[in-house]
Amino acid sequence: MGYSIQPVSIWVNGQLEQGNYIDASIVNDNLSDYAQFYWQISKVSGTGPDEQKQSLSQCNVSISGQAYDEWGQSPDINLAAYEYICEQLNITLIP
Repeated sequence: MGYSIQPVSIWVNGQLEQGNYIDASIVNDNLSDYAQFYWQISKVSGTGPDEQKQSLSQCNVSISGQAYDEWGQSPDINLAAYEYICEQLNITLIP
């Protein structure tokens, strides 16, 4: 599962590419006050069976303290995780 994002420019192998999609997964969660997410921004083109996804950038981001508490209390923790990651990366999520 992932989400569309407002296009963001990313340098890849000396060329400027436009990322328009973000995937994320949880790497670690101590179920108390800290979690770490892995995120990946991709360039997605085409639709259906012709869809192609090219990874442009990836890394990890952590969440703790009050932000962790708010995330855990969200009615949709998956969407809340994406919103948090995008906020940290200063990109706009298109849910």
